[in-house]
Amino acid sequence: YKGNPQNPYCHGIDGVMEAYYRSLKSVQLYGPTNFAPVINHVARYAASVKDGSQYFVLLIITDGVISDMAQTKESIVNVSFTESVEIMFVGI
Repeated sequence: YKGNPQNPYCHGIDGVMEAYYRSLKSVQLYGPTNFAPVINHVARYAASVKDGSQYFVLLIITDGVISDMAQTKESIVNVSFTESVEIMFVGI
């Protein structure tokens, strides 16, 4: 992962940590903060991988303010039925 949204893949925990540290240099937090569309996108993509060859970690870095709380909760519940998706929230 090099900050390219067209290629958002990381390999292993080292890749996730590298992506996190890189994002600290470029991400600016502002609102509104709507997580449901991102969670739904990852869930749809993960569901399209039928052979179980990939595991998806969605790392959400947030200041704690969620504008679409009801939709985000619903999305988290829905994605919980997908075995290949992990969602991690990091509050800053």
